Amino acid sequence: MDPRLVVIGLGALVVVVIASVFSRRTGVATPLLLLVFGVAASYIPGVPVVRLEPEWILSGVLPPLLYADAVRLPLTDLRRNIRMITWLSVVLVIVTALAIGVTIHLIFPDIPIALAIALGAVVSPTDAIAATAIGHRMGLPGRTTTILEGESLLNDASALVILKAAIAALAGGFSLMSAGAAFVWAIIGASIVGAAIGWAAVAVRTRLHDPILISCISFAVPFVAYFPAEEIGSSGVLAVVVAGLVAGARGRHRLPARARQVDSTNWTTIEFLLQSAVFLLMGMQLPNLIQQVGTDGADLLLVVGISGVTLAIMLVVRVVGLLARYMWAPSPKRAESIRERLVDLDARLDEYEPDRPLERHRLERLRKRIARGHADIEFERAQPITGRDLVVLSWSGMRGVVTLAAAMTIPHDAPHYAVIVLVAFTVAAFTLLVFGGTLPWLIDRLAFEEIPVSVRRREVGNLLETILDTAVDNVGHLEDQTIDGERIDPVVIERVRFYLDQIAAARDTHQRSSQAPDVREQAIRIQRRYLSALRDALYEEQSIGSYNSRTYDRVTVILDREEGRLDSVGRI
Repeated sequence: MDPRLVVIGLGALVVVVIASVFSRRTGVATPLLLLVFGVAASYIPGVPVVRLEPEWILSGVLPPLLYADAVRLPLTDLRRNIRMITWLSVVLVIVTALAIGVTIHLIFPDIPIALAIALGAVVSPTDAIAATAIGHRMGLPGRTTTILEGESLLNDASALVILKAAIAALAGGFSLMSAGAAFVWAIIGASIVGAAIGWAAVAVRTRLHDPILISCISFAVPFVAYFPAEEIGSSGVLAVVVAGLVAGARGRHRLPARARQVDSTNWTTIEFLLQSAVFLLMGMQLPNLIQQVGTDGADLLLVVGISGVTLAIMLVVRVVGLLARYMWAPSPKRAESIRERLVDLDARLDEYEPDRPLERHRLERLRKRIARGHADIEFERAQPITGRDLVVLSWSGMRGVVTLAAAMTIPHDAPHYAVIVLVAFTVAAFTLLVFGGTLPWLIDRLAFEEIPVSVRRREVGNLLETILDTAVDNVGHLEDQTIDGERIDPVVIERVRFYLDQIAAARDTHQRSSQAPDVREQAIRIQRRYLSALRDALYEEQSIGSYNSRTYDRVTVILDREEGRLDSVGRI
């Protein structure tokens, strides 16, 4: 191995760490800093010319990045915002790509219409990494953050399907009917493959007991989902997202706490390194692209002109699209009508007494759906999308890795190839600099109301009491517990009662005791029994969604802490 590559790699790692620290202290987006550092590094003597292969990014970098984001996104939050997310990630992506394509071709006739639409598809997907990082730090409402994350997960598939159709048209093989069919199959095929892979991955990982082996399986999931989906002609990136959503939802319930904690740390590290490396390498490639534009005889003013038109259309379409969706949102009267129907249905169910187990099971499922409906209505009432949210959503249209990787999939022999790629770079850099650089100021000026700490603590306490009551109903009271058919020691009853009281109060359950080993062993077994029931109850409550996602996360942390403490005391 060339020692220079080792030195360059270590230097890149140092630059990534410096950029990240500087970003946290100044608020400047880390991707933008890395682009600047990359450009500067390209002029250092001895640094090789960088050429990023698009296939390497799309099939090697994008799957793990998307999976890392999807596995953390709660399904309940995604379901509640699916209309807005679908509007942004499908409808606005299509409208943006077509609007940019037609406008660019009319203003710059030398740019073929198919190539102009390809450019529109390249710049249409947003990258929410910078926006959500700023939002978390500045206290952005959780619903707005969820919409940004969901949009950035799903819009990549839409953009890449449009890009493929535009490239096919560039080669003379375009058909509107086939393009529409490809779009539908991209969604259906990817959903089937992703759901199957996500479900199977958790099923396999639950049978392993070593967190290292569980993580190894996790690393393979995004690629196992991506390549089969691509082979059958559907969207590999959408398959990865679906796999991540399914694996994340099932994993939170079925995987042990230690495995999930190791998994989270590993994926956070992988995501950070991959994102940073790509932006740094893209910055190193930028001077070579500028030189190539000059070699091809194109004027940099053409790049500036196309970039300006593209940015203007992107912003106008996003603002108008968000306003249109906001105006078409369901009215409060409709929500009240749905709530009244749910109350009426619930009252009728109270009069029904099922005889068979299957009927009782169906009744419980229907009651759960009614409770979910009530929770959804309350969520809309408590966290409506306001004008301030629309301003942030409009100003959070930063572009990133997908834009730059997709630009380089355009055939190199296409006319004005270097111009198109450089426009994509310019758009990504501008949005990161202007939108990302001013977003903290904008959020601060909008003065979003933060949830008081006392309210958060009260919600955590209420949720803990709810799942504790459910757990006791399912497992039974302490006095009725047995181990191997025998009643447990009264000392164990008092000890476990203290344990459950401490969990309900979200306090440390550590007990220093000189009890006999058999008493301690009984107490641990009973505590595990109730802890398992608490997890099941939390999973059911989370599927209904009566509380804020952060509340569920906090209670999950509390139960994970208890599981870790019991593991450290001893395994039974």
